[in-house]
Amino acid sequence: MTSTAFAAPAMAQQAADADADSNVIVVTAQKREQNLQDVPIAINAIGNEKLDQLQVSELQDVVKFLPSVTIQQGGPGFAQVYFRGVASGENANHSASLPTVGTYLDEMPITTIQGALDLHAYDLARVEALAGPQGTLYGASSMAGTLKLVTNAPDPSGLYGSVGVELNNVAHGDFGSIYEGFVNVPIAEGAAARLVGWYRDDGGYIDNIQGARTFASSGIRQSNTALVEKNFNDAETYGARLALGIDLDDNWTIKPTLMGQVQNTQGSYSQERSGQTTGELQTVQYNPEGSRDKWIQAALTVEGKIGNWDVTATGGHLRRKTETQLDYSDYAYFYDALAGYGNYFYDNAGDLVNPNQYIEGVDTYRKSFGELRVASPADAPVRFIGGLFAQRQSHIIDQNYIIDNIADSITVSGTDSNIWLTMQKRVDRDYAAFGELTYDLTEKLSLTGGLRYYKFDNSLQGFFGFSDGYSSRTGEAACLNTDGTTRRANPSGTPVPILVDGSPCTNVDKSTSDTGFIHKLNATYKVNDDVLLYATWSRGFRPGGINRRGTLPPYGSDKLDNYELGWKTTFGAFRWNGAVFQEDWNNIQLSFLGANGLTEIRNAGISRIRGVEMDAGFRAGGFSINTGFSYNDAQIRRDFCAIANATFDCSTSGNSLLAEAGSRLPVTAKLKGNAIARYEFPVADWDGHVQFAVNHIGSRKSDLRPAQNAIKGDLGAYTTADFSVGVKSDLWSIEAFATNLFDTRGIVNTGVQCLETVCGTDVTPATPTGGAFYDVLIKPRLIGVKFSRDF
Repeated sequence: MTSTAFAAPAMAQQAADADADSNVIVVTAQKREQNLQDVPIAINAIGNEKLDQLQVSELQDVVKFLPSVTIQQGGPGFAQVYFRGVASGENANHSASLPTVGTYLDEMPITTIQGALDLHAYDLARVEALAGPQGTLYGASSMAGTLKLVTNAPDPSGLYGSVGVELNNVAHGDFGSIYEGFVNVPIAEGAAARLVGWYRDDGGYIDNIQGARTFASSGIRQSNTALVEKNFNDAETYGARLALGIDLDDNWTIKPTLMGQVQNTQGSYSQERSGQTTGELQTVQYNPEGSRDKWIQAALTVEGKIGNWDVTATGGHLRRKTETQLDYSDYAYFYDALAGYGNYFYDNAGDLVNPNQYIEGVDTYRKSFGELRVASPADAPVRFIGGLFAQRQSHIIDQNYIIDNIADSITVSGTDSNIWLTMQKRVDRDYAAFGELTYDLTEKLSLTGGLRYYKFDNSLQGFFGFSDGYSSRTGEAACLNTDGTTRRANPSGTPVPILVDGSPCTNVDKSTSDTGFIHKLNATYKVNDDVLLYATWSRGFRPGGINRRGTLPPYGSDKLDNYELGWKTTFGAFRWNGAVFQEDWNNIQLSFLGANGLTEIRNAGISRIRGVEMDAGFRAGGFSINTGFSYNDAQIRRDFCAIANATFDCSTSGNSLLAEAGSRLPVTAKLKGNAIARYEFPVADWDGHVQFAVNHIGSRKSDLRPAQNAIKGDLGAYTTADFSVGVKSDLWSIEAFATNLFDTRGIVNTGVQCLETVCGTDVTPATPTGGAFYDVLIKPRLIGVKFSRDF
């Protein structure tokens, strides 16, 4: 999100923003332009000017002002977004379930298996958060909700632009800066181009401190002296967007867009939990860590009319590549302390080597989509919108678990020094036909019904595991022969062809597909021009997928039924919107680490989420206040068994109870809220302002399973405050600000490197078998000043 947005002339903002002097916010949640107060769904929208006022610079910043949304982050580029508590604690493994929330950039879905793009989307028109399953219009990628990032469109009415700079400093860390600008250029009658660019340098605040340890089995000593560094988690982000808008005639317009971004990070964004070997904002890492996330997106939208019907054809292509380096030495160290792990690793001469382990990964994504839809006149008593949708996304997974200098006999074939290799190709295909019909029974009462027919076809191919010299059961030993046997069972068999380049052989080649319907039913009653009531029953779904372990079957779709009563009201300068809801989540795709540390997904749960959301706003003269909050009571309703069965009986042979009925779903707080107060006043010929914002998020469970949650611990409640003061004229803007003013240590994610069977049982240096615990924190206090100049 943008941290330094600049107000363009009013002619460019009328339909794009929540103007400070207007209660009208235009949204496209139902794929038509509508006043937010006329849309009968639970939706929050933050416009261009408000994003600037709230010092939004990344996805995490905007989420704190969206009461129904929760974010779980591992660092820049690795975030999962959740709506209304629909989260089971999935580990977001590359071979696991798709996200429950769809993220859209204008018309195009941009969600990948790793989650949302970490877009520094400067020059946004608005962010729309659509809570609950959107069913008919959005489908597979939006089971629990949809997050839409809408960019400012090219404007043929004039030449204008803006440039600006921000300088900041993060508490306990380094200085940072942001440089942004855009120019809007008319190129012909009815045609314009908009060029946007940004560069952001985020200062680090986590210290990698001196550490050393000795592997118990071999006596080999490990030190991180060469990697010790203060504030080592810095980040650099730069990108650009070029958009064209061309009116072919009075009825037809084409809008091509090209956008790309590169994000480089160093170090870890996790604090090693205090009480082990570190202090606050410190960690001990023994291998280089960082990432490079680069992506480019091209999209084209064609809009026009056939008769008095609107026609929209849109399509796009996204390419993304992430390169990562991760320290995995904690796992090696604690495993060695427990089971003599270090004695398993030797060189070609038979001498033991340092069992230190690290990960080098390259993930390559391709996403293509297309949608064709038609819509009848919006002012007719009977209205229809419908169309066709297709999407294909692929993910090449290249994950190298490396121990330097190990013997050729225990190295995965074709690699230099891999103890483990994942080399897979995952393809997820979605197709849909959808339609939604609205009928005005009276001037006040409207009924809407919609259906979406879907088909998905998902596959996973390639290799994962050890060499056959290291393991006789998994990896190369489990590679497939053409007669259906494995190398372990039939070493002389004929291997199946290598399906993914870079694999030593193929041990996974599976696919799954299904079809079905989801629906939406809505009744809307407009009491008067200022009061709207609605009731909705909508359903969302998430496609099924592949368990890469050959002995496990594919997992099926899970579905979410939403029953919602809501209201939208405006009384002069006062606005009050809200909704009460119940969501029933069936056949939950629950993911957890199974045998050999491999992720397993089972349709094993039934949950119910009951809640309420409200937001209110008031403006009088130069004073305004806006508040929002959500309450979610999210629990599983049947026992969660290690091995699913129709009766949810965990006492069956070989089964075990992982979580009892009534256990609270993880990740999302019961209570989340925010309040923003702003006062605007004249300062000579300038306009001054002062603003104060407060945000609160309650405590959260870190894991659905009580035993694992007891190990990692709850995520504590926290409250943050932001402050800003500034002045602006017609051309200039100057502002000073502080976010997280009181330097709160809020935790947004937590994890542990350990051997799961004994994880957390002992973390003392004398007998180190328990694991290393890491907490991902919100950014410490950030103080900055920013300047902008419009032209």
